[in-house]
Amino acid sequence: MAELDMILEGEGAQLDLGRRLAAHVRIGDVVALEGGLGAGKTTLARGLLEGLGLEGEAPSPSFAIVQPYDIPDVRLPVAHVDLYRLDDADEAAELALDEYLQDSLLIIEWPDRLGDALWSHALFLTITIEPDGARRLTARVPDAWTDRWSQI
Repeated sequence: MAELDMILEGEGAQLDLGRRLAAHVRIGDVVALEGGLGAGKTTLARGLLEGLGLEGEAPSPSFAIVQPYDIPDVRLPVAHVDLYRLDDADEAAELALDEYLQDSLLIIEWPDRLGDALWSHALFLTITIEPDGARRLTARVPDAWTDRWSQI
């Protein structure tokens, strides 16, 4: 798994990365978004959803936990998942997220709450806040994403 870093200057850069990423996602993909509160995980997810055609506001799924999006609102079905409020991996298992992989893209915020149930083919994007306020994005790119990531 390759690891790559980039600096994202401002919210617009995070949205733009999400939009570019949208051109390369497929059904069965997992985009795992890691980072502290306020790092910009939901912002990046919103850019991805915009890039998939969503015209309205994409609410944070913090309270719903799973926010689904379907065709024709997006070009492929998406389950946007926020696991922040879960206490352990057993609660995450009850969501049966692996079932979404049959017909959807999964965007997962706080993937560490899944415990060992992480998928080896997931694209992990970790966002950290730099001292100047910019965001550092570290991408752990699995083999399934190598060719696609080089086009982003």
